[in-house]
Amino acid sequence: MPEQNDLLTTNRKALTINLDEPKYGTFAEIGAGQEVARIFFQAGGAAGTVAKSMSAYDMTFSDAIYGKAPRYVSRERLSLMLHHEYALLLERLDEKRGDNTTFFAFADTVAARNYKGTNECHGWMGMRFQTEPHGPPSEIMMHVRMWDKDNVLQQQALGVVGTNLIYGAFYYAKDPERLIKSLLDNVGPERIEVDMFKMSGPAFEHVDNRLMSLYLVRHKLTNAVMFGTDGEVLQPSEVLYKKAVLVERGGFRPVTHLNVDMLNCACAQFMQEPLVKGKDLVVLMEITMNNLLSAGELDAQDFLARVDLLGAIGFTVLISNYSEYYRLTAYFRRYTQEMIGVAMGIGNLLEIFNEKYYESLPGGILENFGRLFRNAVKLYIYPMQQQAYERYVAEDRVTSAPRQITSSSFAANVLINAKNLQVESHLSNLYAHLLENHYIECIVGFDQTTLGIFASDVLRRIRENDPTWETMVPAPVAEAIKARSLFGYLPPVPQPAARENE
Repeated sequence: MPEQNDLLTTNRKALTINLDEPKYGTFAEIGAGQEVARIFFQAGGAAGTVAKSMSAYDMTFSDAIYGKAPRYVSRERLSLMLHHEYALLLERLDEKRGDNTTFFAFADTVAARNYKGTNECHGWMGMRFQTEPHGPPSEIMMHVRMWDKDNVLQQQALGVVGTNLIYGAFYYAKDPERLIKSLLDNVGPERIEVDMFKMSGPAFEHVDNRLMSLYLVRHKLTNAVMFGTDGEVLQPSEVLYKKAVLVERGGFRPVTHLNVDMLNCACAQFMQEPLVKGKDLVVLMEITMNNLLSAGELDAQDFLARVDLLGAIGFTVLISNYSEYYRLTAYFRRYTQEMIGVAMGIGNLLEIFNEKYYESLPGGILENFGRLFRNAVKLYIYPMQQQAYERYVAEDRVTSAPRQITSSSFAANVLINAKNLQVESHLSNLYAHLLENHYIECIVGFDQTTLGIFASDVLRRIRENDPTWETMVPAPVAEAIKARSLFGYLPPVPQPAARENE
């Protein structure tokens, strides 16, 4: 077993594998050369590891070997490559050396920077491997994006990441978080992004891939990951490509009727926008890493519970590192030029007007709004009861609202909405400009009965065994919380049956 306490060079990782006698396999690489195989050959001792190295670069050759796939740089193509090469290994070598060998097939299919520099630079990379002779295979698949501006640098980075993947699969399989952290050893996130990662097979039977995806964000291999309604890890570009996007940010601990009503109402208005009519639409619930780490340490079970509950009521979930909304919308702009809508409450709108968040921007808050609202972005604002608004300000839960709130500020029972909201006086003209030009819209058609619901109150009632919390969340959410004892829920203790009087 190699030393695991120090950061090994890429060549040292390759040499370690080359000298590890049982490990023997195939390298199949399409696009950007054969950089991973090259590292293993240059490290020395490759004859002990490499059964075959190949690159079916021509599409006709590739189809003849692996079969057709919808796209050549795709998860489907990678899967075909891994299964074909691994099956060949067993067919040709298992009888001869299978008793003492753990076979593996490494593959990647990549679109590196073209001559004109106009293409999307990304690729799929994976491994299918045994952990013991004659054992069943396990598999890792991941999607990468290359940020170097030079084709040769992209190739070099791919070689490093591929070597890290192979080394991690062999030596860090029992510590998946360390495996993920090691993927960018000797290369760094400014050159390579890993935005999708999935493990399967007996080596990872206790691994939850949603948690692995969360580690990608936590350790800065990517800034966002996505999960489907069934909890399946999704590749963001496949979901967002050329679609209009509507997103609601929240903690969702737990998701409430208010959260659902906010997004449903915003969606109804968003679909009526001239730029959205007739377009494909994706609707997301988004949680930031700051929210997940608000207690200091990451609570994996708390995170998985939130994802499960949102999925249970039909929502796709995005986890991101984007504290500022302008960074979130810029992320969507990687994949789509269609309209983007953001649903939020009054509290979040006030926080957008908090100037402290933009001190690093040369243009301050004006630059923030310039970035946020470029290219068809609109905010849809859910109203708040006056009493709740005053509590927000009094508790300093927002710091961009006027400090002086009096009972005469609003008529009795008036709802605080985007039109009557007060911001700091020196920002009032800016706010009026955004409102008058329809960058900010009031949500209409909302359910008045949801306005008094707050996740913090729901959480408190759950922990106090106050059954009224069940009326504040969707029925599937309530059932899941009770069935799995989430968020501190304790099932009622059965009472002994009363004896009849003798």
